[in-house]
Amino acid sequence: MTFLKTLSVFLGTVIGVGIFGLPFVAFKAGFFVIVLYFLFMASVVILIHFLYGEIVLGTKEIHRLPGYTEEYLGKKWKKAAFLIMVIGLMGALLAYLIVGGEFLFFFFSPYFGGNLILYTFLFFTLGAYFVFRGIKSISQIELFLLIILFLLLLIFFIKAFPSINIDYLKTLNLRFLTFPYGVVLFALWGSAVIPEIKEMLVASGLKNKVIRSNLRKVIFSGIIFATFIYLFFVFTVLGASGPNTSKEAILGLDSAVGGNIIKLGFIFGIIACFTSFLTLALSLKKMFWYDFGFSKNLAWALTCFPPLILFLFGIRKFIEVIGFTGAIAIGAEGIIIVFLYKEFLRKKFSKKMNPALYLLSGVFILGIIFEIVYFLIIRI
Repeated sequence: MTFLKTLSVFLGTVIGVGIFGLPFVAFKAGFFVIVLYFLFMASVVILIHFLYGEIVLGTKEIHRLPGYTEEYLGKKWKKAAFLIMVIGLMGALLAYLIVGGEFLFFFFSPYFGGNLILYTFLFFTLGAYFVFRGIKSISQIELFLLIILFLLLLIFFIKAFPSINIDYLKTLNLRFLTFPYGVVLFALWGSAVIPEIKEMLVASGLKNKVIRSNLRKVIFSGIIFATFIYLFFVFTVLGASGPNTSKEAILGLDSAVGGNIIKLGFIFGIIACFTSFLTLALSLKKMFWYDFGFSKNLAWALTCFPPLILFLFGIRKFIEVIGFTGAIAIGAEGIIIVFLYKEFLRKKFSKKMNPALYLLSGVFILGIIFEIVYFLIIRI
């Protein structure tokens, strides 16, 4: 049961708003381009998460990335890690607010009225409440919500299957070859919740060797399972919507499928966004709390309110938000984790890191370049 709970928290973090951007980038670049991205990036992400997991398990003190960075790389790197984590997590939480609020609006407004800001504020209020309550309340609902999520996805596929046109999956546009990178990386990333997983495993009373084994199993099975879910979703939405594929995936299905499938899609979207919002917000809250010494309540406020403020100031284009967050902020985080692991090995075990692991940094550097090129030259 402990494994299922930790896996559900990890999957609940990974499978979030990123899933809704994937069909659109697949439509732009091509379905098989997305498949290749996932095959490669899933391997990269698993390796990076394994490295970070070793650091988290091998350090007695309770930290988040900035705290580990200070311990092994020094205070200057801690500030850099803090800035990167804040940008990355704030970007993710903003994306959840944007799309989660839209799904609530599209689902409930025909019955109760109201505007988009009202429903976004409702999404925010519910999320902020559970983040205030902490990890126990989150872990208790994550498994339940995840089961509902998968059941909805299965029903969603069954309903949409008759409308799938394989020809929609055969398109290829090399102009958008770099476009999927940031969105795919964003969709697969879950490093922020690894310290939470460790806390849950330690609290369960397991021995150290079992904790390490379980953490690796959670990371590996979680990323692989998420990859299959994502590709399954892209196949379904792109296959049914084709040229009508919308940026948030669900609305574009209206012309192809229509009816109750759209409502089902909105429910699926609300749950997917909400579960990820909870776990990532909790991770950011604990970073302020553990690594920077803020009070628990102030850490909660600093976590929850800035994304809402950004939304109210008009930053509401979610593909751009997750693309930037994935390529720039998460890419930079991946680079830091590689060098953090190098120093971790040196200080803890007097070992040298395998030079091949530096190639992981190269992947993230190229990804950052891809994103810059896309925004400066290609941008849709």
